[in-house]
Amino acid sequence: EKKNVRHGMNCEKCAEQRDYGMNPYVVNAEQCTIQNRNYRRAVWTGCYLQMTVMSISACEETGPEFHKDMDQYIRVEQGNAIVKVGRCRKCMDLQESMCRGDAVFVPSGNWHNIINIGKIPLKLSVIYSPPHYRKGTVNQTKADDLHR
Repeated sequence: EKKNVRHGMNCEKCAEQRDYGMNPYVVNAEQCTIQNRNYRRAVWTGCYLQMTVMSISACEETGPEFHKDMDQYIRVEQGNAIVKVGRCRKCMDLQESMCRGDAVFVPSGNWHNIINIGKIPLKLSVIYSPPHYRKGTVNQTKADDLHR
């Protein structure tokens, strides 16, 4: 097996459900994210960082989340969203529209929610530091994710 792996546009490898973590890995992150059809899939899990890709159906949302010990970077690769972030679940005072190419940094200790306001699936790439999910995690639906 190759230790250095690169995947490009419309690559079948990007659609396969494999976590390439602990090996150097070069990927077209935008295409990998857009090709993902699962609610969440871990693409790369290391000791201190993890990348997942997400697909949020039209008019759906991630739901309010809180992580006391991790920072997140969430980038929109396709679609339109509203992001809400704040120190209190009931008062997420930062609220911004997001479209392709926009990203939000969510510091640990903040509640956040991403809402798909479009008519097509919202495609997100997400970086967690430290990793949040087990290596190789694949959640086909949001319900699968809630039972982790």
